[in-house]
Amino acid sequence: MPAALALLSGCAAIDTVPPTAVHQPMSVRPDSPLPAPAANGAIYQAAMVRPLFEDRRARHVGDIITINLVERNNATKNAKANATRGSSMTGGITASSRLPLGGLAGLNVEAGVDSDFTGTGGASANNAFNGTITVTVIDVYPNGNLLASGEKVVAINQGNEFIRFSGVIDPNTVTSTNTVQSTQVADARIEYRGSGFIEQSNAMGWMQRFFLAISPF
Repeated sequence: MPAALALLSGCAAIDTVPPTAVHQPMSVRPDSPLPAPAANGAIYQAAMVRPLFEDRRARHVGDIITINLVERNNATKNAKANATRGSSMTGGITASSRLPLGGLAGLNVEAGVDSDFTGTGGASANNAFNGTITVTVIDVYPNGNLLASGEKVVAINQGNEFIRFSGVIDPNTVTSTNTVQSTQVADARIEYRGSGFIEQSNAMGWMQRFFLAISPF
């Protein structure tokens, strides 16, 4: 009985963290910690922060950078095809008296085939994604490009909303405020997923997916 209850509870459990395709890991720490400040009584300790007049744009592993999500995609596709084919055949025998069935008035053969095909198709998509997300630099390439990744989790009532982003950033596109447009990020992966019973109610069950996969109709 306890085993059956455990099995039923496992079936009723709802996955709280949806899968992701963004670059992993989504957050890292610097390889080496900053040295401890010197006990010299000074108010400003340069060992704990970057120099006062140093550029504050992200360029090291563990630095953070803000991504402005300004994605907007439009796509339209139309296709049309027509095909027509026809054929005919006519034959006849007038000297029917020479045939074994000479009593027949004559023998005529007629055949014809007509084929007509018309096909049309169309598809359109219009997607927009606006917002901001702050991510962490998880790797620095030899040419100086930054691989950044991160997520933002927002809890709404009994469900969670996951906003995830990752991509390769050219440091030259980073502004003085340490921000970059998502349209300037290479290999960008943007996700907006949810979890909870509301999201589960919108998903097709595994049994339905099974029969849909094997159905020949």
